[in-house]
Amino acid sequence: MKIIGLIICLVLSFFTVSFAEFSKSPTNNPTLLQQGEEKHWCPICGMSLKGFYKTNHAVKLKDGNYKQYCSIRCLAFDYETIKDNIESIKVVDIKSDKFIDAYKAYYVVGSKIPGTMSTVSKLGFEKKEDAEEFVKTYGGEIKSFNDTFKLSRESLNNDIVFFIKKKETMMYPVGEKVYNSVCKPIDFTKYKRINKLKAAIKFEKLCGDIDEKKAQAVALYLWEVKRFENNKEAQIVIKNDEKCPVCGMFVYKYPNWAAEIEVENGHFVFDGVKDMMKFYFTPQKYKEGLKQSDFIKIAVTDYYTLKSINGKNAFYVLGSRIYGPMGKELIPFATHNDAKAFMEDYGGSKILRFDEITADIVKSLDE
Repeated sequence: MKIIGLIICLVLSFFTVSFAEFSKSPTNNPTLLQQGEEKHWCPICGMSLKGFYKTNHAVKLKDGNYKQYCSIRCLAFDYETIKDNIESIKVVDIKSDKFIDAYKAYYVVGSKIPGTMSTVSKLGFEKKEDAEEFVKTYGGEIKSFNDTFKLSRESLNNDIVFFIKKKETMMYPVGEKVYNSVCKPIDFTKYKRINKLKAAIKFEKLCGDIDEKKAQAVALYLWEVKRFENNKEAQIVIKNDEKCPVCGMFVYKYPNWAAEIEVENGHFVFDGVKDMMKFYFTPQKYKEGLKQSDFIKIAVTDYYTLKSINGKNAFYVLGSRIYGPMGKELIPFATHNDAKAFMEDYGGSKILRFDEITADIVKSLDE
């Protein structure tokens, strides 16, 4: 009996020590399922997959390729883009560090362990008894993959807002300082995903031998800030006192979303294509006597370049996960290829030309 008791104590001791010293890094070498130099980083947020290995998720696509994410949150972010091409979904088992079938996993949701890219932690276990043992130390609730993934998708917008605020006060300023002090000029427009940019920063030593944290800060600064500052001279010009005639908001606060309709004696500016199209379909509602035939020029802001482009020649992505100042939006691009590339990153149901946008489609964006 003493021997059995000793064995039980050793097993319990193993769990206590393991979980008390919980780290999201792998115990052994991590399994990286993606290909190419960018395989080390999450394709959605650019974070190190090794650094957050215990919350890694991966999908095997029907073409045999994998996408590996730092967390179930980034999988949720990417889901609409890949959902029709998913063959299987995997999660790292906390205990063994091995990828397992996510649908058979036991998730501990809301433990004391901080979440990865989320305010609520979500950790996967292959065995229910391991999940139960973890809950004894760190709390949380055991859920299925379907319930956990549903929670991740429902909280996605709140998580995005929360982490953008953190990045604005912490990561972006650090990234700007590092970039301006030690990096070579980087043409970030040639990279389609942040993990490809990150791979170039690290392997091509575009900023010298900087550590992972500084490389992540530079990548975020370039990808999420600098990319939207280019070509200001080509942007729609907005005065500080000009309001959107549809919603009444000051448009200068949202230059990245600005749209414009020129008339003979001036122009109207809008804080997004959606409001511009409401105005376009019923101009008399907003200015007595005004007709579509009075419109001289329609301009919108290209999502990638932020340049002013001809609204009637643009390509618009409908149904993406990107929201404008007034919620769901039609996202404009100068080229069809850019619209397609955007849909690969942020989803979308279809690409529309200007003449294909109807009043019913615009109305559906507010539902």
